[in-house]
Order: sequence, then C-alpha cells, then structure tokens
Amino acid sequence: MKLSKLRLQNFRCYKDEIQVDFSDITALVGRNDSGKSSLMDALDIFLNDGAPDKDDASKQGAPKELKIICEFDDLPASVVIDDSSLTHLTDEFLLNPNGRLEIHKSYSGHLAKPKCEAIHAYAVHPSAEKAADLLQLKNADLKIRAKELGVDLADVDAKVNAQIRACIRAHLGDLKPTPVLVPLNEDNAKKIWTGLKAYLPTFALFKSDRASTDQDAEAQDPLKVAIKAALKEKERELEDITNYVTGEVRKIAAATLKKLKEMDPTLASELNPTFNPPNWGTLFKASITGDEDIPINKRGSGVKRLVLLNFFRAKAEQMVKDQDSAGVIYGIEEPETSQHPNNQRLLLRALSDLSSDAQVILTTHTPMLARALPDSSLRYVGRADDGSRSIEVGGDATNAHFAKSLGVLPDSTVRLFIGVEGPTDIAFLRNIATALRAAGEDVLDLEQMELDGELIFFPLGGSTLALWSSKLHHLNRPEFHLYDRDTAPDKPPKSQKTIDEVNRRDACIAKATGKLEIENYIHKDAIIEIYKERNIPLIIKENFAPGADVPVEVARLIHAASDSGKAWEEILPEKQKEKESKVKKALCGEAARLMTPELLCEIDPNGDVRGWFADMKRLIDTD
Repeated sequence: MKLSKLRLQNFRCYKDEIQVDFSDITALVGRNDSGKSSLMDALDIFLNDGAPDKDDASKQGAPKELKIICEFDDLPASVVIDDSSLTHLTDEFLLNPNGRLEIHKSYSGHLAKPKCEAIHAYAVHPSAEKAADLLQLKNADLKIRAKELGVDLADVDAKVNAQIRACIRAHLGDLKPTPVLVPLNEDNAKKIWTGLKAYLPTFALFKSDRASTDQDAEAQDPLKVAIKAALKEKERELEDITNYVTGEVRKIAAATLKKLKEMDPTLASELNPTFNPPNWGTLFKASITGDEDIPINKRGSGVKRLVLLNFFRAKAEQMVKDQDSAGVIYGIEEPETSQHPNNQRLLLRALSDLSSDAQVILTTHTPMLARALPDSSLRYVGRADDGSRSIEVGGDATNAHFAKSLGVLPDSTVRLFIGVEGPTDIAFLRNIATALRAAGEDVLDLEQMELDGELIFFPLGGSTLALWSSKLHHLNRPEFHLYDRDTAPDKPPKSQKTIDEVNRRDACIAKATGKLEIENYIHKDAIIEIYKERNIPLIIKENFAPGADVPVEVARLIHAASDSGKAWEEILPEKQKEKESKVKKALCGEAARLMTPELLCEIDPNGDVRGWFADMKRLIDTD
C-alpha cells in the first residue's frame, strides 16, 4: 500500500484545507517556516497513531476541526479485517470514488491534550436501509439482521462476518452506494480499523533537528525502526495475543468472583480487570556500534546520517524479498545536512534507488538535490504575504518559485548534460561506462563526473530544475540526448522530430537507440546470472531480438518460474507493470554491471553503445 495524498485542515499553519500528492520519491521545497516540517509531522501523527500537542491546532482556524486525511493506492488484492477470513476492500465498500482507501482522522485540537476523536473511511458505501451499518455490527448482530431480512446463511460460515455481510448485501440487491464517511471507531468497526492498520505503510521520520543523545528514539539508532517495522508486520498476531491474554484474565476474574461469593456475597459484586494496551516496542532493546565499539549516536552527525541511509537501503532490499511485508515510507528532513557535496550526490542517488522499493519523502534547501530530481517529484511549499499556504507540483510554471526559493544559479562546474528516458537508463550508462573503463577503453567516467558535479543527467520526459536553470541563464553547456527507439529497428524512431530539433542546436547531439530500447543491449548471460542469484532459474537460449520488449519478456519468464498458478494474462495490468518495472531496475542496475566488452560486442555488433560514449566525449573535448 502506498501513500498517494495527504490533506490537512486546521493543523498549524494550514488553516484552510490543503493537499499534497506523493510519488515514489517526493521532495518538499520551500523557504524556512513555509510548512514543510508540518507536513512531515502530520504524517508521523497519522501513521504512527500519535496525537497533536496543544500548539498544533491552527491559531487562526477552528481547533475543534483539526483533521489529517490520507489516501492510499497500490492496495492489496485481499485483506483480513474483523475476522480471520479474507475479504476485499471493494466487496466491503471501503474505497472512495477514485478507487483509493481514504482515511479521515479528526482530533480535539481545542483540548490541552488533544486526542483522536473520530476515524472515518470516505467511501462509496451502501446507503440502503439495513445495509449502511453492516460494518458496525458484531457477529451476533449480523445474524439477527440476516434473520430479520430472511437471508439464508446455510451455505456460508456463520462465524465469518465478511461472508454474512456479503449474503445480506446480495439479498438486498439495490444498495444505493453513495460517497459517505463510514465510522471506523464505533462498535465492530473498531476491529475493521485494527485490521486495516496492519496494511498501512510504516512511517519512519528522521528530523533535521534531532538531539544527539542516548535517548534519541530513532534517528540515532536505525535498529529501532527495524523493530517498529517488524512489529508492524505482526500487528494482527500481537492483537490476537492481547485479546487472548485479556480473555483468560477475565475468565479467572469471573471464577474468582464466583468463589468469593460462595464465601461471603457481601465482599464484592463484580471484579473487572483493567488493561493498558501493551507497548510491544519497549520490550525489544537493540543497539549498534561501529569502530572501537563507539555507539553510533556518539559519532559525527555526517557519519550517523550515512549509517541511516544505508539502513534504508538494506531495509528496502529486505522488503523486495519479503513480498508480504507492509510498505515503508521514509521521511527525511534535509538529508544533505552535515554531508560533503560528493556525499550529497551519492545520497540523492541512493534515495532515488531506494524509492523503487519504498516511498521517500524529503525536504531540502539545497539546489543540487532539488535540481537532480524530475519536476514531477518536486513540491513547492509556498507562503503568501497574508500567511496562506500553497503547494504546487514542479513544472515550467513552478520552476521560477523553486529558483527564487533556493537561489538556484547555474553551476559553473557542469560540463555536460545527458538526457535520458528514465532513471534505469542512467544506471545502464553508468554501469556500462564503468565496465568499459575497467577493460581499458577510453570512455568518460560518468560515475565520477556526476559525483564531481561535472555531469548532470535529466529525464527527457519533462523539464527539470537543472535543465531549466541552464537554459534560462544561458549556461550553454553541451547536451547529449538518448531516446528509446520505441519502434521496429527498420522504422524511424518515434522521437525523430525531437531528435532533429535537438541536433540543429549548437553543442547538442541527440540519438535514438538502434534497438527498441536500452534494455535490448543487455546480454542474456548477464540476465540469467542476476536471477540465478535470486534462485530464479531462467532459460534464455539466445539474446532477445532488437525489437523485443525485453522487460516484458523477462517479467513473463520470472512469473512462469514462480509457479503462481496464474497465467501472465490473468494477473492485473497494474501488477504486470509493477513486475516490468522491477525487471527494468534489475537489468540496468545489476545485469549491466556484469557486462564485459566481449558481451557488449556480441549483443551490440553495430557499436551503438560505444558510439554514444564517443559522442559524449567529443562534446566534452570540443567544449
């Protein structure tokens, strides 16, 4: 499950409702005190069951109407909510008109100690009489409702609430579905919410101003986040343990009361055990030390942040292997803090890689970080003179705000811009260049040039801050554009018109791949090897044809090897796309590292790839 949207109302500086959309990696950019941290803190409160403090309600708004609303997509195919049986969010009418899970939390912001007062799902839900309140009914009440309506439960398991609800809805026929707020903290719906929470992503927030003390809960010790994530995955089992212990203690209390009355009925009329919900996280203690047994929280701030970064990467890799784990969102305030410029570039690259497996939300004041992200990932958090806030998605109309906010100036060290179709193409070019250089070939060191700030990659699908800035200020640096052919090799490239326009400009070269796309230049041996390491045996007898859609073909082979029982055509299109995306990342990020000059010669007899590198070098040499 992924976070798609956050909406706030009467929270700190956001008096009027405001919304921000999230992608796999999202950067919140704005001046100090514009409201970036408030967005992060609101997510922390919502996803970690926190509570606002007395100063979190908007001073100019209505404190009693403090609301935090989150929408989620990439939803699980099935869920377990109020009993142990599988059901579906669509069958339970819990999705909003856009097919997302939308949860509203309302808080008592007017109190000295605010708390969550109401939880609702905004959903297209039955409004017909006897159907609207089914989620609030316990098992016994559902059976009574079924009997009242004359619903036959002979063919269902009467212990399973979801099956009874389905029978009642089918019996009623016209349910009159209407967009409404469905209460989730009343009666049986509390169990519904407990079940849903297990599927929500874990949110780990690392703030820029955390104190470096032994008591620092998370930022100084990433293992505590690992504990939280592990407990999140076992939330339902832990709830079962709590319920079991509570039930057993109440049984003993009832038996004790019975015996007590036998001896002296006047002593007590009832014995009611009270329980505080267990805080499972406090039961597990872990620490991490580095060189000379020095605790991480005693190391320099830059080292601590690098440790955290690599914890993120390790956790993301673990998530890939554990497909059943809940999603993770990493919220990172000013990740560039205390880092050398080279480490900042490494940091952004690692965060971009991480976003393929977990969502990443960051705030930044650093032009280098903002400009290296596609504009679709940028959110400008603006503050008007009257104190009102706005959030805008990056793009041509918004880039002026970014430039003014960050003080973006052209970087005089930049020697070359390289435009590509996407982040996986960047990984391919880096890895192939490194392999050829290791074999003694004279190609540019793209890896080092990027770290030194001499080279900037940008996506051709849309403008970025770096590209926009260079054009506006007439930086006049050379540009190399590489487009996927996206057509059969014997036909003109799909982007031929754009390629011709770029080539008419000074110091610019645009090329299209000779084959369908960049993955067609990866040898079958490298592909087989990386999936062999994953214990996925792939049988590929010959290299894919120049016009083959390699990510799709490999995804099909992996799916067939998984023995899931479903044909490729039977899985949902969005799942197909997800599998294809993972393959693209694996091919360009891992298989490309295994390419040798010999393998490249075999897969690329026309020398397309070496030609691209020669063009890049020529642009640099003639600059």
